[in-house]
Amino acid sequence: MNKLYIGNVSAEASEEDFETIFEQWKIPHSGPFLLKTGYAFVDCLDEKAAMKAIDVLSGKVELHGKLLEVEHSVPKRQRNCKLQIRNIPPHMQWEVLDGMLAQYGSVENCEQVNTDTETAVVNVRYAAKDQARLAMEKLNGSMMENYALKVSYIPDEMAAAEGAPAGGRRGFGARGPPRAGSPGLGARPKDPIIIPLRIMVPTQFVGAIIGKEGNTIRNITKQTHSKIDIHRKENAGAAEKPITIHSTPEGCSSACTTIMEIMQKEAAETKFTEEIPLKILAHNNFVGRLIGKEGRNLKKIEQDTGTKITISSLQDLTLYNPERTITVTGPIENCARAEEEVMKKIRESYESDMAAMNLQSNLIPGLNLNALGLFPSGAPGMGPSMSSVPPPGAHGGCSSFGGHPESETVHLFIPALAVGAIIGKQGQHIKQLSHFAGASIKIAPAEGADPKLRKVIISGPPEAQFKAQCRLFGKLKEENFFGPKEEVKLEAHIKVPSFAAGRVIGKGGKTVNELQNLTCAEVVVPRDQTPDENDQVIVKISGHFFACQLAQRKIQEILAQVRRQQQPKPSSGTQTPQPRRK
Repeated sequence: MNKLYIGNVSAEASEEDFETIFEQWKIPHSGPFLLKTGYAFVDCLDEKAAMKAIDVLSGKVELHGKLLEVEHSVPKRQRNCKLQIRNIPPHMQWEVLDGMLAQYGSVENCEQVNTDTETAVVNVRYAAKDQARLAMEKLNGSMMENYALKVSYIPDEMAAAEGAPAGGRRGFGARGPPRAGSPGLGARPKDPIIIPLRIMVPTQFVGAIIGKEGNTIRNITKQTHSKIDIHRKENAGAAEKPITIHSTPEGCSSACTTIMEIMQKEAAETKFTEEIPLKILAHNNFVGRLIGKEGRNLKKIEQDTGTKITISSLQDLTLYNPERTITVTGPIENCARAEEEVMKKIRESYESDMAAMNLQSNLIPGLNLNALGLFPSGAPGMGPSMSSVPPPGAHGGCSSFGGHPESETVHLFIPALAVGAIIGKQGQHIKQLSHFAGASIKIAPAEGADPKLRKVIISGPPEAQFKAQCRLFGKLKEENFFGPKEEVKLEAHIKVPSFAAGRVIGKGGKTVNELQNLTCAEVVVPRDQTPDENDQVIVKISGHFFACQLAQRKIQEILAQVRRQQQPKPSSGTQTPQPRRK
């Protein structure tokens, strides 16, 4: 993906002109410029250089009176399902992006690309070619929070592998990939699961870690066979910066140890007297299993490695920061051993969750979990920005006995002032939202003289509920009904049969407390409720989007279990008695 296409080239342009431009912007390239009429090609040294050329030149640099257009050079056979979207607003919510992408088709993968630009870049793969083409047509040049999105194809290696060989006549060439059970299709080798190590380092040591002209970080990368991203532009002015290390477990540990040694040396040279602990970032979903029952796992790691380990509070979690900080103090060699043990536990938890997700993903037929962001791509369960991730298994419990997902009804309470934005001009927005989600969405009449909240009634199967509620949360954030640093937290009500309310609460409130600890949502079953005409009572759920979703799914699992237990079991060997003829 290092070859570039340069478009809108003047007839007066020469190879020397491009050499000058690339030298001026310090963009390394590995070959000569291939100049054609109106366009040119060039090979960059690596993907980072290619991305830099696109970011700094495309639509910004003029040559002989024409603004250059720079993008990845993609052969026609590889212009299939894979797109790169650039210039995404830096503070855009990922659930909003997911919802926007899902409008044009089923997103199989969406991963963030690390760049030096302020704005974000993602690579997206759609399930079908026409979906990618529609997304390209609709999104390229469209405005998002005063940023014009830039969309281009990137090479889709899967398309090249699956395409027919050149020169084949219709009906006689290859007919696409062989079927799963055919002799021509060998078992695809399973890629090893590589979870990156994320650490926090004091900002004052970042320069020493990078080294003069990047020499130090380059040496670490070569020696440990790892890819290291130092997120310098995140949290401007913060006392600490995150570093992400992509490698094998051994490579991550080796790079981490080297970074700790560099910081220790820099501290000694600058007479920095404070202790420099190792700070590991881990997704909250895995921290409970790292700690273990009554803290046994953590205590064992401390004893085995001679370190002291503390974990940041749950109160520090937000929708945009689902990670907790694991602080390890002790000598460098001890901290290195502790890092190995901590990450081993986290990797085991992730693999366990992936197995559970694969087993349970059929509980919502047709739901593309990756597209909906239930697990981030690239660094599953570990990413800092893609999304807050409910654990696998959080999206089930909704099948009816007939095999189709049951329709559910959720009452979501939104600010009364937001009703107009949700409905849209002549009801267009709520109609589009309803069509997109496949759900019935209605705004209930105002209750009382001056209600601050209005009830939105959402009816549909679990996947439709997820989509509809995701877009509603996103719309409220987009329209600034919540502050820029404020999470969108809403209250949702679901009705449960009165006889099942006790199962949601659990003995002594055990189940509801576990629900709250697992989901980070507030779950309340008000006491002394009078059941309605359908013998149902209300369960109240409050929290951010993913917390609400996870709590709803868990409660639906409980209800599904109750319904299964209520189902009469037919006696074996018996038949339904037939009416006797008279």
